[in-house]
Formats: sequence, C-alpha cells, structure tokens
Amino acid sequence: MFRLFSWHAQADGSGCLVVLDRRSERRVLHEVLDAVRSGESRALVVRGELGVGKTVLLDHLVEQAWGCRVERVAGVRSETELAFAGLRQLCESMLDRMERLPGPHREALSTAFGLSGGPAPDRFRVGLAVLDLLAEVACERPLVCVVDDVQWLDTASVQAVTFVARRLGVESVAVVLAVREPADVPGLAGLPELVVAGLPDEEARALLSTALVWPVDEQVRDRIVAETRGNPLALVELSRGLVQGELAGGFGPVSTARLPSRIEERFLRQLGQLGADTQRYLLVASAEPPGEPLLVWRAAQRLQIGMAAKAAAIRAGLIEIREQVLFRHPLERWAVYRAASAEDRRSAHRVLAEVTDHEADPDRRAWHAAQATAEPDEDVAADLERSAGRARERGGLAAAAAFLERAAELTSEPARRAGRALAAAHAKQQAGLPTAALGLVSVAEAGPLTPLQLAQADVLHARIAFTVRCGDALPLLLRAAGALRSSDVRLSRETCLEALSTAMAADPTGGTSPRDVAEAARSAPPAKTPPRPVDLLLDGLVARFTDGYAAGFPLVRDALRGLREHTCEEDALRWHWLACRSASLVWDFEIWDGFTADFVRLARDAGALAVLTEAMSSRILVHTLAGELEAAASLGEELDSVTEATGGPRVPYTALLVAAWRGREEEARRLTETATAEGWGRGYALGLTITGWANALLSNSLGRYDDALAAAREVGEQHAGEAGMPTWAAEVELIEAATRSGKPEQAIASLERITEVTGACGTDWGLGMTARSRALMTDGPAAEDVYCEAIERLARAGVRSELARAHLVYGEWLRREQRRTDARRHLRTAYEMFAAMGAEAFARRAARELEASGEPAPRQAAETTSELTAQEMQVVRLAREGLTNSEIAARLFLSPRTIEWHMTNIFGKLQITSRRQLRRSSSGGVDPMAQRRSSRRR
Repeated sequence: MFRLFSWHAQADGSGCLVVLDRRSERRVLHEVLDAVRSGESRALVVRGELGVGKTVLLDHLVEQAWGCRVERVAGVRSETELAFAGLRQLCESMLDRMERLPGPHREALSTAFGLSGGPAPDRFRVGLAVLDLLAEVACERPLVCVVDDVQWLDTASVQAVTFVARRLGVESVAVVLAVREPADVPGLAGLPELVVAGLPDEEARALLSTALVWPVDEQVRDRIVAETRGNPLALVELSRGLVQGELAGGFGPVSTARLPSRIEERFLRQLGQLGADTQRYLLVASAEPPGEPLLVWRAAQRLQIGMAAKAAAIRAGLIEIREQVLFRHPLERWAVYRAASAEDRRSAHRVLAEVTDHEADPDRRAWHAAQATAEPDEDVAADLERSAGRARERGGLAAAAAFLERAAELTSEPARRAGRALAAAHAKQQAGLPTAALGLVSVAEAGPLTPLQLAQADVLHARIAFTVRCGDALPLLLRAAGALRSSDVRLSRETCLEALSTAMAADPTGGTSPRDVAEAARSAPPAKTPPRPVDLLLDGLVARFTDGYAAGFPLVRDALRGLREHTCEEDALRWHWLACRSASLVWDFEIWDGFTADFVRLARDAGALAVLTEAMSSRILVHTLAGELEAAASLGEELDSVTEATGGPRVPYTALLVAAWRGREEEARRLTETATAEGWGRGYALGLTITGWANALLSNSLGRYDDALAAAREVGEQHAGEAGMPTWAAEVELIEAATRSGKPEQAIASLERITEVTGACGTDWGLGMTARSRALMTDGPAAEDVYCEAIERLARAGVRSELARAHLVYGEWLRREQRRTDARRHLRTAYEMFAAMGAEAFARRAARELEASGEPAPRQAAETTSELTAQEMQVVRLAREGLTNSEIAARLFLSPRTIEWHMTNIFGKLQITSRRQLRRSSSGGVDPMAQRRSSRRR
C-alpha cells in the first residue's frame, strides 16, 4: 500500500510533506476538475485542523488542473483589516475582462477595488460582479479558484467569495476553499465539504518512521500515532522534538495541543542560527503580507540591511521569492513577527509606511503607520479615519470599522476618541458583527459623548437588540427619542416612529404596548412646516393608538400618498417597509399593491438585498390576496435565492401563508414548526400572528372548522398585539370557523372589532370583508343582501382570493336555503377561481358543495407537472416579463451563462424556439407549457 504522505528531508534538518495517495480525498478533487472541464461548476470547502494536509491536497489539485486556468490566493492573518485585499489578489489577473461586465457590476467591482469613485456598492452586488467576471474568464477555458486559509481573509473578501460559491451554476468555474473550522467563517455553512482527517494508523506509523532519526519503541510509536490522531504535521514535528530517551522509554506527554507553538519553537531555533540582519529582513517580510519583493527590499535598505541577509534567508529555505516573498509556512511568518520585540515590529512597520506610496496605496500606508505608533498620534488617527471613509465608499464596512477602532485607540482627546469608537460601532453593526459593535458602544459610552451621540448609541444598541428579541429594543429607542427632542427634532420623530413600528411587531406581554409608545411619542416636538410624509405617518399612527381608528386612519392615508409621491430613493428604502404595513393597516389594497411593487423595484435597483427580503415578503402577501398564488410562490423562490445568497435564514412566514392558500398540508406543517420557533424565540408577535392566520385559513379550506377556530383564537389570546391586517385577517377566519362549527356566539366580539376598524377605513376591501363576515352570522333572507354586498365590494377591491371565498360561502348558504340553481352558479364561479389560482383545498371544498347541490363535481384535472425545474420556472416567468438574460441573472443572483444554459433547456423541453412563444401566454396567446402537456396527453 502506498503511504499517504512522505517526508522529504532537507540538508538543514527541515523538510516537507509530499502527498502520495489520499485516495478518497484525491477522488473528490478529481471529480471537481472533471466537472469544470465538462462545463459544470463546483464549490468545495476543504476542512481540517492545522497540519492535517489541506495545503498539500490543494497543491495536488493545482498540479492536476491541466487544461484549466488556476488562480490561487491565501488569507494572511495581518491583512484581515484591509477591505477586498484577498479578493483583489484573486481577481488581479482577470481585471482586463471587467469591460465586458454589465455596467452596474463593472462599477461595483471597480469601486470596491478602489479603481474608481462612486457610491458604496452593496456587498452582494460586488459578489454578483465577481461571479460574472469569473464566468467571463471561464468562457475561454475552465477556471479553478483556490483559496487557502479562508479564516484569515478580510471580511469583505470572504462575503464575496462565499456568495460566488453559493451561486455557481454552469460557468465551468470551481471555487475550492480551505479552512480549519467553517464555523469561524460566516457563509460557509451548507457548502459541500471535504473533511480531511488524520492518517489511518498504518500510514501514520509509516510516515513517523520516515521522520524519526532515532530508534523508537513500538509502544511509544503507537502512543504518538494515537495522541496525534494521525495528523501528518504533528507526527513529524512532535517526533523531531522528542529526545532519544523519550522515544525509547515512552516518558513525557505527547499532544497536538501545542502543535503551533512547537512549529514556532523549531523554526525560531533555526532562525536563531542566522545573523541579525537576516532576522530583521525576515521581520520586514513578515510585516508586509502582500510580500511585494521590491517594497520589502526598499524597506530593508532603509534599515541598512544588505543583500547578503536576504540571500541567507533564501539559502536556509525559510522564504522563496517569486512574484511575492513567500514563507515556507504561514505559522513561520507569524512566528517571526511574534518573536520580534515590540520596538523592532514598530520599526519594521515604520519603514514600510515610509516606502509605501501614499497616493497609490494610502490605506496600507496608514495601517503600517498605525502599527508603528505606540502612543496617541492625531495625525495617524486622522489618516486612519480617512482610510475608513474610503473603505466605506468601497463597501468595506468591516475594514472601515477596523480603521476607526484603531483610530480611536490612537486618539488622546476623550470626546474625539468616543466619537470615533461610536462610528466604529456603527460600521461593525452594518457589517453584521453585532457583538463587536456592542463592545465599541461600551467604549464610546465611556465618553464623553454629546446628547446627540448618546442617543445615536441607544439607537444602535436598540437595532442590535431587535435582532435578538424585538421588545428589548423599545426602552432604548424611547430613551433615544427623548434625548433627541432638544437637539434634533427630525431624528427624534423618526426614532419615535421606529419605536412605534417595533412595538407593533413585538410580543405585547413584554410590558410596552403600541399604545404606551404612542403616548410617549405624543410628547415629541412638532414637525416643521410643511410636515414630511414620515411626520404625517407618525402623527397618524399615534392618533390611531391613542384616539381611535377614526382619528388616525385619515392621517395615515394622507401620509401614504405623500410617501409615494414626494419621497427620495434613500428615504423610500428606509420607510417603505413601514408604509407597506400601514397600507394594510388601513385596508387600502390599491395603495398596498403600489407600495410593495415600488419597494421591490427600488430595493432591486439599489442592490440593497437586506431590504429586498422585507420588500419581497410584503409583495408575496399582496400576491396571495390578489389570488396570484403562482406569482407568490415564484417570488418566494426568488426570496429563497436572496436569503441563500446572503447567508441569512429563510423567512418562513410568507412561505407558510402561500402553502396554506394552496392547501399544502404537509408543507404548511413543516413551515409552522419553523415559524413558531422563530417567532417565540425573538418575541416576534407579527410573525406569530401570520402563522396563526395561515393555520386558521388552511383549516377552514379543509373544512376542519374546530381546528381553524382554535388557531384563530390562539392569535387573539397570545400573539395578536397590534400586528395590523394579519390580526384582523385572523379575526375573519375565526368568524367563519365559529359559524361553521356551530358556535356563532364565539364570533360576536371579533365581528364588532372588525366592524369598528373597517368602518373607520371605509375601503371596499375592508367593508367587503366585514359584509362577508356579517353575512355568515345572519339568518334568513336578510343574509342575501349582505352576501351580495360582500361580492360587489371585494370585486372592486381586487382581492380575488377573498372574492372567491365570498362566492363560496354565498353558494353554501344558497344550497342550505334549497336554492340549488342559484347555488351552483356561485359555487361553480368559486371553484373555477380557486382552480385557476391553484388554491387546491378551497377548490375541493367548492367541488364537494357543487356535488351536494346536484351538479356533478368538476372533473379534477390530472395532476400535471411540467418538465421544468423550479429554477427553470423562475427563468420562464422573468423571461415572460421581458427581462434579458443579464437582467434575469441579476434578479436570481446567477451568472448570465447559467441563464443561457437554462433557456436552452427550457426551449428543448417545451419544444419552442423563441422567447416570443414564451411571452404569448402572458398576452392572451397559447401557453407553451400547457400546449406541451396537451400534446403529451394526446
């Protein structure tokens, strides 16, 4: 049997591990290469502890990548603060292809790399631009991107690389990432993994034998193999560190726990045998991670280090000079740096700052200068602050935070130091590092801070707290709003509005209700004249919770009109989510429809993916009420694409509502478990309300009225709070469930609440829903007029799903009144509407009623599924909207090449030859998918 590793010794006692087998691991790597050579793409995380052989396997992958272009980089611990440093290194040789990218992607990448100015790009747009760039390069020959030590890449680069790894399709690109522990790197979870473990015992003993220079007792050998768990580097390093007596007699502990320090110790012993100038040269090289040879040499010359010192380091095998100054092992670079005195390290950074071009690379120069400074230095701190601004402009929020944090440390003036710490905290929070942000908030609060800054700290603290448990943010927001009254009226009112919206979503048992917040907000300073739409919205919501629906809703409606007509893009992205909730609160379906469409468009255009998830969720609710379940499901799949691309959790609530409308019982059950756990965990009453509404709706559609009643009552008893429309929708479900289960008395209070709310709104949607509910509780001939009013109003409102239900319950009432002919007409209408929507359970309920009325149940269409995959269906939908391949790729976070491949498959499966045939179905023509199914049936 071949040994998996062989130790090749050098004359100086050092050596290297060479891979000879690792059959299963090599097979996985070869499969990756075979896939990209055949036109597919692959992502792979190579995971294993220090010294287990990840880098050796990556070397093997590179050696075997014949016919492929290979780009390889490695993370460096001291470069984690420089935004996009790793990504720039990976893409450097490909930047000549940037001109072929779509304009927005080219601009995002150019800005991120500091090649041009412009607004800060969204981090996911940068990731999509990199995906496009790699796909463009791979058109010429397959591309293999290898990234070692991912745990030491800068945050911005990690986000971009993991985004690309998740969105690969058929670009002929492989992304192979080596890391010690994926848990240490956000974004790697869920990617395919190759776990590299220690060697099997037989191979481990063979490797140990090649590394030992003394005879070894067999029991000692077995103990070393067992305690190192077959780690190749540990076997070699530990065996070299043991004296002959330990090897023969078995005395002394053997452990991998100190493996890094053992490697460092051995390396430092070798280093100690070199001259002082050689050691200083290595220190300069270790302090400059990119390792540009000319830059390192210029710095060395400033320290009066001669060429002989560099030659000695090369001769000893400690470094290798190619395009970079490369150390034999990353730990050896770190060992050199750590072994030097603090003064020597500062001296190395000082000369590196001096030789770094302040115009071409001001940020690296500022960072070196900061590392060279032991005492507060305002000039250096100011340079760091300017570097933070440039990093923010490029979208490097984590880098901006690091620059600002170091700037605060080098600031002597207390107020300025606190301000820089607060700015660093904001950047940390925006970069998705809430724990680090809270630590910096504490530093800032040590002050002194101005009242405005103290309030900003509270708002920041509140936003972080909201992600953990909604209600925890309320006291902080209210305190901030109060502190801002005298210093910033505008911000004070906006903070009140943020607190009120938080209270509407939070668990009301937390102690602070929306009415409490509204009472506090009443004391906010009045808005300037003329008031902004946001000011009107605050006043309207305050009036709604303190003076009643009739007082508040007209103001809210005026505010919503103003927000649509007179709001800049930045404010729209900030407040449209609340506008969408408020439109549903006042039962205005037309305004809600318009806001959600605008919100999705604005978020997409801006590349603001974090906001896009909220926009899509609201839009899905609109689609379900409009009876557009296919569009809702498709947008839900697109929402999954966004959350997958961003590495965020899947939002379960809207998916659950779509499943409920479609009558998908098993799917709804799974989503309910997720939604309930998430809602209770965060104290998120709005999510729990939607969950209860969806389950009551599903049970009503299935005719399980007792279950529906229990689900709807639970909303009112435990979750409702003031979640707006979902609360009232659950009340509507309760009324239908109570009347159908013979317990109408349990619906009286719900009908009174619905009547009060919708009467104040005065919209066809609200009044139509009230009429339908009231009809269910009306006996005798008087019910007919109310049913007819419900149908008339809901038809005008455009809420087709609820209109279909009005036809259904009216038909059911007519059948019970023995008016079978009239009943059939409405039941048939309900069935056809539900069937067209895809509301399967409601359609079956209508079919049963039709059969009971004496008309044969409609023939259920044989369940046909197109040959298209879910992603192909998304592509078809977007192509029907007239989007180009590039636009579809941007919408689905894929490369244009993947979309081209999907379109080829779609045309083949549907037996069509042009996009025009796809679009015909949306303009009254024949649906090619239906045509294809029909031809198969024939």
